[in-house]
Amino acid sequence: MLRFWETAFTDLNPKKSKSGQRLYSKEDLEVVKQIKQLLYNEKLTIDGARKRLGERINNLEAMGDENSRQVERLKQIIQHAVAQLQDLRNTM
Repeated sequence: MLRFWETAFTDLNPKKSKSGQRLYSKEDLEVVKQIKQLLYNEKLTIDGARKRLGERINNLEAMGDENSRQVERLKQIIQHAVAQLQDLRNTM
């Protein structure tokens, strides 16, 4: 079943050892769990599960992008505060 899912879902792409054995990462196992949930519990077709999985991954990526922007904004605020504190220290 996993080999079929690898062909049906491009997000499931385990690495292979030199001997050709599949090596599943934690991320791969999470994708497998999501695929199983979509197919067996939510009763979606392969196409429906592929679309839903793609939506979930896109949402996670968007959240990651938003988090990155927030982190950058916080870095700027901290850098500005440090610069102000240094200026204050230099004037004393």
